[in-house]
Amino acid sequence: MKFKEPISMKRLLNLLKNKFFLVTMAFLVWMIFFDKNDLFSQYEYRKQVNKLEKERDFYKAQTDQVTKELDELSSNPQKLEKFAREKYLMKKDNEDVFVIVPEKKDK
Repeated sequence: MKFKEPISMKRLLNLLKNKFFLVTMAFLVWMIFFDKNDLFSQYEYRKQVNKLEKERDFYKAQTDQVTKELDELSSNPQKLEKFAREKYLMKKDNEDVFVIVPEKKDK
């Protein structure tokens, strides 16, 4: 059985003396660590994009819910009255409104 001979020192030195190899390595180091769009910046940008997409989805769901409630309120007078009574504590002229606030339990 023949074993592969490890990379010899002479071959490694020849590789390090090759100007194309050196320029390529310098370019890669520059692009990975020192450029305006280095790997760390790309990671931060991706994290920010994911956060903004989650916020967009949240606000889209909120908008859909509010639109649905608005449609219900504009089409049904009983729901409009219930909404006004619950949210804004509105009442008719001959009524009294009692607001019951639960007590907070101290630990």
